[in-house]
Amino acid sequence: MSHPVPVQRRHTLLFLDQVRDFAPVFLDTEVDATAIVAARARAAAAGERRSVVSFVVHAAAGVLAKHPEANSAIQSGELATFDTVSAKVTLDKRLGGQRVVLATVLPDLAAASLADIQAQIDDAIAADPDTDPRFAGIRALAALPADEARARFAESAADLALRPRITGTFSVTSLGHRAVDGFHSVGGTTVTLGVGRVVDRPVVRDGAVVVAPVLRLSLTFDHRVIDGAEAADVLTEIKDALEGTEG
Repeated sequence: MSHPVPVQRRHTLLFLDQVRDFAPVFLDTEVDATAIVAARARAAAAGERRSVVSFVVHAAAGVLAKHPEANSAIQSGELATFDTVSAKVTLDKRLGGQRVVLATVLPDLAAASLADIQAQIDDAIAADPDTDPRFAGIRALAALPADEARARFAESAADLALRPRITGTFSVTSLGHRAVDGFHSVGGTTVTLGVGRVVDRPVVRDGAVVVAPVLRLSLTFDHRVIDGAEAADVLTEIKDALEGTEG
């Protein structure tokens, strides 16, 4: 039995149409999450929350501030390199009773602290998509006639100057709250990070096999904007930053 696609999912379908021009290439690595687990435990003991996503956003923002080529976007042959670093973070939400993926943009992250990033993420998690102003654009798309919604979405997506505020300059998406080790995603930005779960695995340290918490981290990059060597540098530096986490 068929039925119309729920209007609450319209933004997702329009987004997927828009990213068809991407030339995605997929990288992945494993992060020794020992330092992250310890930092989360210290935060919990102090009555504070630290999500794995907040660590990834914090590390990536610092790295991308040093890689302006990767902190860029392309549209119709025009390339924009941004002087600010902002993250698009995906959220599992309900809009009008329909389960959907939404996103929030965390702005001006180059100098943001881990606590500031976590506060912004928690605020977005707590927000009601049916009433919160940050999701007003999504609600407007759902209410418009389909053709008008498509035209309005395309107009916004074509404006490179709006990208840091609307789509962020990089994306982070996580499925690590479930039994997902790793995955790749295209987030509409030149760099998208996919975050899997943290799970104990055998690792080699000083020639001996030990058990340690490991995080699978992927990076999808748009080959129209950067090449593999630049993307590999970005992923490696994010991995190094996460493994050196102090919290």
